[in-house]
Amino acid sequence: MNDTYDIAVIGGGAAGMMAAGRAAELGAKVIVLEKNPGLGKKLLITGGGRCNILNAEFDTHKLVAKYGTKGKSLYSTFSQFDAQATWDFFEAQGLKLKVEPEQRAFPVTENAADVRNLLARYMAAGNVQVKTGVTVQKLESKDQLITKIVHDSGSLEAKNYILATGGKSRPETGSTGDGFMWMRELGHHVIEPEAALVPVTIRNPWIKDVAGISLKDVKLTIWQGKTKHESKTGKMLFTHIGLSGPLVLNMSKNIGVLLKTGDVTLSLDLFPKLDPGTLDKKIMEVFESGKNKMIKNNIGDLVQPRLGKVLLDLAGIDPAVPLHQLTREDRLAFGALLKDLPMAVSGLLGEDKAIVTGGGVDLKEVEFKTMRSKKFKNLFLAGDILDFDRPSGGFSLQICWTTGYVAGSSAGID
Repeated sequence: MNDTYDIAVIGGGAAGMMAAGRAAELGAKVIVLEKNPGLGKKLLITGGGRCNILNAEFDTHKLVAKYGTKGKSLYSTFSQFDAQATWDFFEAQGLKLKVEPEQRAFPVTENAADVRNLLARYMAAGNVQVKTGVTVQKLESKDQLITKIVHDSGSLEAKNYILATGGKSRPETGSTGDGFMWMRELGHHVIEPEAALVPVTIRNPWIKDVAGISLKDVKLTIWQGKTKHESKTGKMLFTHIGLSGPLVLNMSKNIGVLLKTGDVTLSLDLFPKLDPGTLDKKIMEVFESGKNKMIKNNIGDLVQPRLGKVLLDLAGIDPAVPLHQLTREDRLAFGALLKDLPMAVSGLLGEDKAIVTGGGVDLKEVEFKTMRSKKFKNLFLAGDILDFDRPSGGFSLQICWTTGYVAGSSAGID
């Protein structure tokens, strides 16, 4: 690897492959260095292996809003390659997409490997050279220019460099924060990464009894003491140690922040569209239809039976009691738990289980029209190395596609 290249890309994930393919499409001589044995290791596990490739929000103002206050930085990049352009890119490359609830877009094939293979073909069409199993050790610089990459078997020089090493989530895929270390050494400010989209662990011992139950259109509210902090509605999943699913992942960062200052409780509303009175009428109708049955045999008309048994236990109701013997007080206690099932948070799973991590290179030090570092004229940044907040639902990969495309375009014509 003693050749000189127009562009050297460090990181063969989503952002790196998009950047390399785009730069090569513009005629640049490009090399990609990836420390894993193969490309796109994290991409292959996204969306449970189905790859939630983007969020089909084609209104740029609404899309930017999903990233919070930091999202305003993305206007200039989305003006060059937005969600619609991303959709069109993948379909033009032969990958048909479909939209599921919450505007989550997936390949019709539901196979993340098809996304990785498409990007590999995109790079191959531009004669991108790919070197896997290469461990980069540092970037050397002089006079506001990166001069070379030092790696485990030598060094490499290029006119421009694109850093797309990801964050610190799922370290088994190679995202171990190497890029953050190099950027700090170069004098960039890096906000300390922390788990951003991560499952929540729950203290209540009954949680293991409902593991595997999936719920949709339920509301979760975060409480600290008597203070209500946030409520959201969506899909969630009980695990053997706590909660996961889009609803929980998108609230996990706020939960983590609050845990630093005290205990946190979550309240689950299983019927957010019904007020307590309307829900009580529904319960009475269900119970009346099976009044001679034991309550445990009729509970499935309201909630999943295993969850129903937990609710009966919490309400102090004998599951073997016939419905016609159930007291009004028992019925109201059961209904109250359907609207407010409290769960004590014990913590968050770590970065190793996070879908993405927060933190990264300070956005103030990046020129978003080109994705160029403001400190080094020939260094461009793309993907999860940047300090963005983003919910689950395809928004993290959208940053990879957009910033990768813009970095590749800018470095490719520079």
